[in-house]
Amino acid sequence: MPAPIRLRELIRTIRTARTQAEEREMIQKECAAIRSSFREEDNTYRCRNVAKLLYMHMLGYPAHFGQLECLKLIASQKFTDKRIGYLGAMLLLDERQDVHLLMTNCIKNDLNHSTQYVQGLALCTLGCMGSSEMCRDLAGEVEKLLKTSNSYLRKKAALCAVHVIRKVPELMEMFLPATKNLLNEKNHGVLHTSVVLLTEMCERSPDMLAHFRKLVPQLVRILKNLIMSGYSPEHDVSGISDPFLQVRILRLLRILGRNDDDSSEAMNDILAQVATNTETSKNVGNAILYETVLTIMDIKSESGLRVLAINILGRFLLNNDKNIRYVALTSLLKTVQTDHNAVQRHRSTIVDCLKDLDVSIKRRAMELSFALVNGNNIRGMMKELLYFLDSCEPEFKADCASGIFLAAEKYAPSKRWHIDTIMRVLTTAGSYVRDDAVPNLIQLITNSVEMHAYTVQRLYKAILGDYSQQPLVQVAAWCIGEYGDLLVSGQCEEEEPIQVTEDEVLDILESVLISNMSTSVTRGYALTAIMKLSTRFTCTVNRIKKVVSIYGSSIDVELQQRAVEYNALFKKYDHMRSALLERMPVMEKVTTNGPTEIVQTNGETEPAPLETKPPPSGPQPTSQANDLLDLLGGNDITPVIPTAPTSKPASAGGELLDLLGDINLTGAPSAAPAPASVPQISQPPFLLDGLSSQPLFNDIATGIPSITAYSKNGLKIEFTFERSNTNPSVTVITIQASNSTELDMTDFVFQAAVPKTFQLQLLSPSSSIVPAFNTGTITQVIKVLNPQKQQLRMRIKLTYNHKGSAMQDLAEVNNFPPQSWQ
Repeated sequence: MPAPIRLRELIRTIRTARTQAEEREMIQKECAAIRSSFREEDNTYRCRNVAKLLYMHMLGYPAHFGQLECLKLIASQKFTDKRIGYLGAMLLLDERQDVHLLMTNCIKNDLNHSTQYVQGLALCTLGCMGSSEMCRDLAGEVEKLLKTSNSYLRKKAALCAVHVIRKVPELMEMFLPATKNLLNEKNHGVLHTSVVLLTEMCERSPDMLAHFRKLVPQLVRILKNLIMSGYSPEHDVSGISDPFLQVRILRLLRILGRNDDDSSEAMNDILAQVATNTETSKNVGNAILYETVLTIMDIKSESGLRVLAINILGRFLLNNDKNIRYVALTSLLKTVQTDHNAVQRHRSTIVDCLKDLDVSIKRRAMELSFALVNGNNIRGMMKELLYFLDSCEPEFKADCASGIFLAAEKYAPSKRWHIDTIMRVLTTAGSYVRDDAVPNLIQLITNSVEMHAYTVQRLYKAILGDYSQQPLVQVAAWCIGEYGDLLVSGQCEEEEPIQVTEDEVLDILESVLISNMSTSVTRGYALTAIMKLSTRFTCTVNRIKKVVSIYGSSIDVELQQRAVEYNALFKKYDHMRSALLERMPVMEKVTTNGPTEIVQTNGETEPAPLETKPPPSGPQPTSQANDLLDLLGGNDITPVIPTAPTSKPASAGGELLDLLGDINLTGAPSAAPAPASVPQISQPPFLLDGLSSQPLFNDIATGIPSITAYSKNGLKIEFTFERSNTNPSVTVITIQASNSTELDMTDFVFQAAVPKTFQLQLLSPSSSIVPAFNTGTITQVIKVLNPQKQQLRMRIKLTYNHKGSAMQDLAEVNNFPPQSWQ
């Protein structure tokens, strides 16, 4: 068999390939030749073939068939074979393959070899890909080499010990005696790897951390020698002595000084020296200064030292290197909460970074700018941030607008300034603001009684001919509807009033209604505003009636519904119109982390806190909505809406408030699970016919047969039915749960859900305990609204405790009698 080509020739050949297919063909041909050589046990060229195979592996081609050949090379006595064999093992093997365990004995022998370079190869391989089993078997040999006088082996053994500790942390104590003299070594390589080993041990064990804190003076001395030492060509990098070792020592000091007063005190002076004596003209010096800053900020350092560290970061912001500026901004963002005043001194530099071309630096500068805003600098910072909002890329606008809203709400010097700022944001980036920006601004305007005339005039001028910023148009429409009389009367004192007629105001709102840029929500605001103006204006009521009647046939269902209701208000309840459309009262803003309900307030929505009372039977599961989703599977199901123990009939006033609201008054539920809510009462077929004082339900028995919905494990659930005489679409189901076993069933919870074409209301149960031996029952009432007279289907979920075990079951009820739903 002819001698295989050399590695250099293979590389040259592959590089001549013009296409991927040609290269693949060359590789396949060479792999075939290498396989043939392996099958013939050709010891002469095994090393050359494995080297070529490793090159192919680096190019991304499969080379796993050479794994065993690597083991044969490792077992060879020739150093050149061992070198390629160990390199192949590190590249082709890992702990997921059992083949690597065959190397354990070879590595053990080589760790005890008489030649340091062979020992070094074995240490490198073990430190690179040794599994936990190999580490346990060979940790003793590594520990011996850690104590040797040979610096070449000690540095490799230290790094290998780091890998062993990562794989088998319980072996950490084995290396503790060997670490005593590591820091006394003069060789920088050994010092470097020793610091890495100590850092790993301190990070993994609190006991080791406490043990090594006594080494702080020694580490300080080493670092001081590095700073004060003269030029050493062996370790010099850009005029700085061994910056890699300095960085490693600074990281270890940071770990040792964290939350420890004595250690922090011992290193304060050396950190100050490093911070003041390090050359900053080269990147090497900046790297050391950055590590110094991180160490100062992480330990219990003196206040003067922390100011020095922040000043270093401030100098970084002036650096031409983008990476250094980004690092400085990120570090300042972490420290701004603890050292706010020191960071404030660099405010102008930080604001300048908002103009940087790099988007990462821009984002960090924006976040830091918001963190620096306080009551003293709010005007100046908002001016800069509003300018940034006006000129920044679209991906920044949402976050920037949100930050301005929060800062203005927290630090606004006056209500006029607050309103002007929010309006400026809506004018500049209205399409990017959060969903709650509109109701929040409406609430702010409502509560600023003295600013009503000024605000409505500003908003009127802001939307003249420009409807592109929909949130701004929505707020303007709401304000014009509320305070249109102030706009027409020209009562603004804060700025020169404008002369506007009633017809001009209506022209604006009508143009919003017909604009192609207006969303359905915006048109709803505009139509409601026009309706409100029927009580504010005197000369244009007939025009308003005409507009409202036109939209009674709109293809937009929401708009059509509003218009129909407003038409009915004009025709049937005109005597109540002025009371219904009177000006909004001052609203109280309530912040709650719990569920909220939507309260109707003269046409717009405001979140209000929701108070829910648990039923007397015991705690309900907190994940009820999620459980029901899991229970029901599809998205055509609407979950049960549990209610408070007592439900009150809807008052006429509440229904009339709903008349002007944004809620879908037909009662069609969404597919999403509803949170626990106050009692939700189904509406009469036409809202304005529901103004009588008659209770919503006046149930009478109709002779509908009862059914057994569930019977299993001694638990029986029966349904009895009644129909409401006030609303034939409502079925009242009374469930009765009985227990025929010898022990009580406790913590009983009944849950139900129906398809989304229905509405379901589950009242509180009579108890949470189902007595044994059928000696009593639990009763619970379900009210189902079935406006489309569809066949009723229901899925139920039962949870209870019985005989010390938590029980849970699901069932589907499809056998409802026709009289219950037809």
